Amino acid sequence: MSSDRETSTESRAPGSAAELPPEVLATLVEIGEEVNSSLNLDEVLKKAAALVRRLVPYEIFAVLLLDEARQDLFFRFAIGYSREVVETWRIPVGKGITGTAAAEGQPVLVGDVRSDPRYLSAVESVRSEIAVPLLLKGRVVGVLDIQSREPNSFTREQQQVLALVASRLAGAIENAQLYESARRQAETMRVLNEAGREASSILDVDELLRRAADLIKRVIDYQMASILVYDAREKRFTHAVDVRYGRSEQSKLAIGPTGGIVGAAVASGHPICVPDVSLDPRYICCNPETASELALPMIHKGRVVGVIDLESPVKNYFTEEHVQTLSILAGSLAVAIENARLYQHVLREESEQAEELEAARQMQGALLPEVPAEDLGLEIAARYEPARELGGDMYDFLRYGPQQLAVAIGDVTGKGSAAALFGATAVGMLRSLAPQKYSPADTLRHLNRLLWELRVEGGFATLCYMTWQKGRRRLRIANAGHWQPLLWKDGRCEKIPVEGLPLGIEEVATYEERAYSLAAGDVLVCYSDGITERMNAEEELYGSERLRLLVAANHRLSAEELAARIFEDAEKFAGGVQAADDGTLIVLKVR
Repeated sequence: MSSDRETSTESRAPGSAAELPPEVLATLVEIGEEVNSSLNLDEVLKKAAALVRRLVPYEIFAVLLLDEARQDLFFRFAIGYSREVVETWRIPVGKGITGTAAAEGQPVLVGDVRSDPRYLSAVESVRSEIAVPLLLKGRVVGVLDIQSREPNSFTREQQQVLALVASRLAGAIENAQLYESARRQAETMRVLNEAGREASSILDVDELLRRAADLIKRVIDYQMASILVYDAREKRFTHAVDVRYGRSEQSKLAIGPTGGIVGAAVASGHPICVPDVSLDPRYICCNPETASELALPMIHKGRVVGVIDLESPVKNYFTEEHVQTLSILAGSLAVAIENARLYQHVLREESEQAEELEAARQMQGALLPEVPAEDLGLEIAARYEPARELGGDMYDFLRYGPQQLAVAIGDVTGKGSAAALFGATAVGMLRSLAPQKYSPADTLRHLNRLLWELRVEGGFATLCYMTWQKGRRRLRIANAGHWQPLLWKDGRCEKIPVEGLPLGIEEVATYEERAYSLAAGDVLVCYSDGITERMNAEEELYGSERLRLLVAANHRLSAEELAARIFEDAEKFAGGVQAADDGTLIVLKVR
């Protein structure tokens, strides 16, 4: 940067635009219009570079943006620099000509950089330079910098023009960055959704850990990573995947949970982000090149099941955005790890004695969701009676908001451990879709695709899915091949006529959806075939018509009382004959 044909001078505040020649003012107006006509930051800066050259001839041009967390400048757009400089240089605030302009919030003009000790030589032939801060509401967001190979190439008047250009460019950069941030967040959420669904389909813990490292890389560009799975009973980490600069290896570890930054994350149950590990007494040096670290626990039902630990050779590398992104992915991985653990555990249980199968039945019962305790304008009752130690029926309650609830009830093909595993996988996938708050029909459509991708031979599931909104007393319902629910409303008990293809049979399926406004006293009964197909000694079926009449005659009972009455009546009808299929029942009664 140069001064008014002087060797080195800091500028005063720029003068009024009214003092400039008409052709300069016209170009400034054009710059303002051009840079505000697009939200693509590359396009904005390219247009600005071309228009600035019409006012101030230059040979080298750059726009550097401020990284507030690291307090340094990085190249966002450049003309005349080597690729290495643009990609690797970061200039601390207060260093060099550009860093000085950022630190002081004032333009800096240098007539001969060779006589200025602040100059950082990125292009050896440069002699003069102007650096103008990009100011937005008094805050520096970057620096506009031009250079020339001729000494004393720039004047104060040109410095004034650049200051006016910078004032227009700062706002356009801010708008473009906000747009880029919104687009990046949308893309991140899309990737996270895909990653969560992919993880939920892997039922081998070792394979899942290897794949998890790849999934994390898709959303955070880390250099070093470890994924640890915690065994609460043994109080140690028993599996680990380590990735160092793209090289991955799997090892078996037996380390305690209390040491280092990883131990702090386990103990607190919260992410631990350390911008400079050399200043943190908790840090245990395993990699000498590590400068910053992010450790985030994977939590399932309030329990730490593992830790994701990322490291970088750069200080202040990990941001709050990284923490938020990794927290979302960690939730999906925690569910996937638990599903994989359950799958492997039940495979072992199949070869054990009846006592061990009873333990597995208790485990499955523990995984069943509790009936929501909060006031959602409903009485809710849920009962599940497996025909064997392990069953294939499933149900779930998913929160869609403070006054919204999703309810699912379904059945998978087969019985025993295979059906239980398939059902647990389906529930895990269903829960991974819940944060998207899809409509019932769209939820079934997405879940169908996920189950189809599992390619389980002969495996499919039926599912009835509904959402309830307390304030509007609005019920929306869709059905994938499950028994049609019974609705007591306006003095009649009738089936809700919603139908659809069972899940996992075809790659693409669509589902119809119905909506109902319910009133106090209305009753919805959802059930599995373990109730309607219950047989007596004469091989007669209990049947859906018998169930419909029972609901109509007992609709004044509470939800819990009605559920108990239905099971009692089916048991009485069977006359002691063992149930051949799982019986599941959900009763919703509007308060």
